[in-house]
Amino acid sequence: QAQLVESGGGLVQPGGSLKLSCAVSGFPFDYYSLGWFRQAPGKEREGVSCISRSDGSAYYADSVRGRFTISRDNAKNTVYLQMNSLGPEDTGVYYCAPGTGLCIKGKLYGVDAWGQGTLVTVSS
Repeated sequence: QAQLVESGGGLVQPGGSLKLSCAVSGFPFDYYSLGWFRQAPGKEREGVSCISRSDGSAYYADSVRGRFTISRDNAKNTVYLQMNSLGPEDTGVYYCAPGTGLCIKGKLYGVDAWGQGTLVTVSS
C-alpha cells in the first residue's frame, strides 16, 4: 500500500522560501513519475510541478515556473519542492502523488495515491 508523507510546510512571509519533502513507501519509487499539487481555500486542486521517472525531466505550471524547483532522490524515496519568492497566491495545502501518466504544464496524470498534505501559508 502506497504511503506518502509530506512535510516542510508552514507560515512564511511574502518573498520567503520553503522546501517541501515527500517521503514515499509501499511502491517502487523509481518506477513512477511524481507530482506536487496544491489546493487553495475554496479552489480546486491544481498541478504545480512534476518530475518524470525516466530522465528526471521537470515540468512546471506557468504560475510557479522560475520560482519553484522539483527534484527527486531515488535512493531516499523522496521528492522535494523548493519554493522561492513565495506570494499569498501560493497559499494552500500541498500534496505529492505518484503517477503513471504524462506531465502536462505541471500537472501529473494517472495519479492513484495521495498523501495527507502539508499546509503552506504565505502572509505578513
